[in-house]
Parts: sequence; structure tokens; C-alpha cells
Amino acid sequence: MRSRFAARLAAAASAGAVALALTACDNPQEDGGSAGGGGEGGSDIRVGLAYDIGGRGDKSFNDSAYQGLQRVEEELGIGEVKDLEPNPDEPDSAKVDRLRLMADQGFDVVIGVGYAYAEPLREVAPEFPDTRFAIVDEEIDDVDNVTSLVFAEEQASFLAGVAAALKTEEDHVGFVGGVETPLIHKFEAGYAAGVEHVDPDIEIERQYLTQPPDMQGFQDPGAGKSAAKSQIDRGADVVYHAAGASGTGVLEAVAEEEALFIGVDSDQYENASEEQKPYVVTSAMKRVDNAVFEFVSSVVEGEPQTGVQRFDLASGGVGYADSNEEQIADIREELDQAEQRIIDGEIEVPTEP
Repeated sequence: MRSRFAARLAAAASAGAVALALTACDNPQEDGGSAGGGGEGGSDIRVGLAYDIGGRGDKSFNDSAYQGLQRVEEELGIGEVKDLEPNPDEPDSAKVDRLRLMADQGFDVVIGVGYAYAEPLREVAPEFPDTRFAIVDEEIDDVDNVTSLVFAEEQASFLAGVAAALKTEEDHVGFVGGVETPLIHKFEAGYAAGVEHVDPDIEIERQYLTQPPDMQGFQDPGAGKSAAKSQIDRGADVVYHAAGASGTGVLEAVAEEEALFIGVDSDQYENASEEQKPYVVTSAMKRVDNAVFEFVSSVVEGEPQTGVQRFDLASGGVGYADSNEEQIADIREELDQAEQRIIDGEIEVPTEP
């Protein structure tokens, strides 16, 4: 990746029943919860992170948050970190319980990964004014102790669209969205704008796996594979996805059909099998890992980030992955030019399709 991107566990008595229930379903010890010593120059601050649908192992959005949590533990000498998994089709009340449990247990920092934590945080955060909360992918500006970590996904997706347009040989590309929400519309809008920036005559296939309130589109690799294969069958030879864990199925289909793949959020070339790697052009990077690390660092330093923190191309909060040199070498110059024009304000990327 380019250098610009380098940037107490005793449950409270009042939470005993909730703790028992959540331990059974979240199993924090097996799901990555661990205790690290503050050590010399370390910190006694304790950090909890609650994943979005799909959980850790999605090779995308949640895994990027986990990488940030790992950096927190390794580099900041944090007293303790814990990460908790969601359950499929869980109600918002489960998210409320998860956040309240960690705050009750004395965690100083609690981070909700994903916009689904917005209403739960609005309920829980005011109950714990001394806890610093953060949410990824949603703006909450009316609760003093909640910091919003939001991204210009459309800008990274624009670069994905440029890459797709430069790589297609059939003038036909595809987009697979997990769930049709305003957030995923930003990915679609940026991607389509990037494709059209290179050649407005390129055909773009677009498909969403599910519609709200059905959120399974973010964790259904089979549906992702089927959608990608259908797009390839209709002529698309490059497919970009914004579908969370369902993207693993998109990659399977692309590799099997010997088309080309563009990943999202994390560098999905790094997570691809050796057989799949040649088909990964790039990934639209969304540095949730950096956002998590920087937020916790600010708390450790005694000057917590507050309000809405925005991460875009100019700040290095989003970008494109260049791990697959064989695929990126012939388009790097065009990608870098498009990136700079966005940063300079010469290109304004839409956020709605």
C-alpha cells in the first residue's frame, strides 16, 4: 500500500444477566477479546469494538476495523481490548445490550462499526457520559460523547470505476451491492461516475442482493457469486462489489470465469487465494483501520476527537490498493491523475446514482 495510507473485565452487577446472555452469543474470548498489559509508557484505557453484520472475517469492512484494533493493542499498550460479534438478523435491542455491556464493564472507549449502531448509540451513550463512543459510517452530531467516523466512499469508488473502464475489453462492467441503502448508493454512484469519466459508452450492470430491512446481502457469498456470474454471462468482464462478506462469492465467480475483480474496503488481493490473485485488479480502500486507531490514540493522548471526523482522498482516508503490480502498472498513471483532480476539486464525485 502506498505510504500516504501509513498513518477492567469484571461485569457490573447491574449488567450480570445481560453479560451472561451476550457471553453465550458473542463469546468475546474466542472472537478476539484479549488483555494486553499497559506496560511502561502504556495506557490503562480499555477499548471495546462491536462489529457490523458479517462480523470479523468478512475480508472487508469489519476486518479493516479489526486491523485498527490490533494496531491499538500492539502500538498503544492499551490495558485491554475486546471485540464482539453480531448475530444474523439480530434486533437493535441486541446492539443496545452489547454497547451497554461494554460501558457497564468499564470500557473507556466503545466503537460501533456500521450505521446500524446509530440508534443504539443514541440510546446508550447518554447513560455513560464518561465513556467515549464512536460510530463508523453514520453522522451523529447531537450526542456529546459520540464521535462519527465517516468516509468519502464515492471518491475511492470513482477510482475503482476508472480502473474498471481502463481494464474492460468488452466495454461492459458490473457492480454488485450488498443491500440497497444510501451508504451503498455512494459506492455505486462513485463507480459509475469513474467509468463514465473514462468512457460514457461503457455499459454498467448494477445489482443489489437484498433490500432493507433484509440485511443478508452483506453476508451471503452464494448470492454474491450468483449475481456476479449473471453479470459476466451478460457480457461484463470487470466486476466491482460493495457487498461485505458476500464479496467473497463475487471473487469466486470472477476467478472461475476468468474475468476481473475490484474489491472494497480492505485490500482484497491480500486475502485472495493464489488462484484468485491474478484476477484482482485493485480494491477501493476505506481506511477504517486508520480511523479506529486515530480515534483511540486521541483518547489516549487526552484530546479525544469529537463531532464528525471525515476521511477522504486528501487525508488518505480512502484510496486504491496497488498490491497487484501486474494489474495496476499500466493504469497507475491514470488513477493517480484522477485522484489528484478529485483532491484539487477539479472532479466532483456524486454520492447518489
